[in-house]
Amino acid sequence: MNNQYGNVVLITGASSGIGQCTALRLASLGFRVYGGSRRGGEDAEFDNGFVKMLKLDVCDEASVTAAVSAVMAAEGRIDILVNAAGIGICGSVEEVSAEEAHMQMDTNYLGVVRMLNVVLPHMRKARNGLVVNIGSVGGIFSIPFQTHYSSSKYALESLTEGLRIEMRPFNVRAALVEPGDTKTAFTSSRIYAEKARNSAYGREFRASVAQMEHDEQAGKAPDTVTDVILQVIKAKNPPVRKVVGASYKVLVFLKRLLPARALESLLTMMYPKSKLGDK
Repeated sequence: MNNQYGNVVLITGASSGIGQCTALRLASLGFRVYGGSRRGGEDAEFDNGFVKMLKLDVCDEASVTAAVSAVMAAEGRIDILVNAAGIGICGSVEEVSAEEAHMQMDTNYLGVVRMLNVVLPHMRKARNGLVVNIGSVGGIFSIPFQTHYSSSKYALESLTEGLRIEMRPFNVRAALVEPGDTKTAFTSSRIYAEKARNSAYGREFRASVAQMEHDEQAGKAPDTVTDVILQVIKAKNPPVRKVVGASYKVLVFLKRLLPARALESLLTMMYPKSKLGDK
């Protein structure tokens, strides 16, 4: 596949979901892919490319440094970084503790920061590189009872916008890919805040989470997100963000068009309701 960056790719969260799908697709196209995961994973060989799995915990600075050093020792460069590692914590804002909120931000936001701290110096010196951050439409619209997840993805929006400006003089590009509901193991891996296990928000909480899970499992396969990541990699001048899915593009357009209160009403209608506090 032709692109202006090169064929050495490092992907976090590559043992499942979007990260795994992207790793395998890129390797099949001739890329030399290094996949990071806390639990490691199986390597894969293709005619012209490969996936080599590394133990990489984005919440551990030493682990990040060791993984990046391993890629640099093997290849001498990292051309493309895809930040796909992420977790989701559900619970009302009231019921998610500061420690639980920190865990959410530690993976989804600070994990990206740790990767950039170690990878960007190599890209800057090479005056070449592309960073693809996997955001979410939840980083454009706050999802009730998953607000801290949305907050972590909102933070990636700001990070990516600033990164694009700072790294442009060094020919390093950055872009956000923003999936909507996608059928992956993210649903079964969702973490419930401790207080949310007996939530004071009753059926409203349970029904809203059930709706999220239904929408995710009825969503598109992860290869639809990989398709968009490939579009970004091919682009000479990648866009700031690319939303995955036509229906979500409509919502993004409506956010620009509608008053804030009208958009809030629209989002409120998207989730099942019961009398507040009803058990």
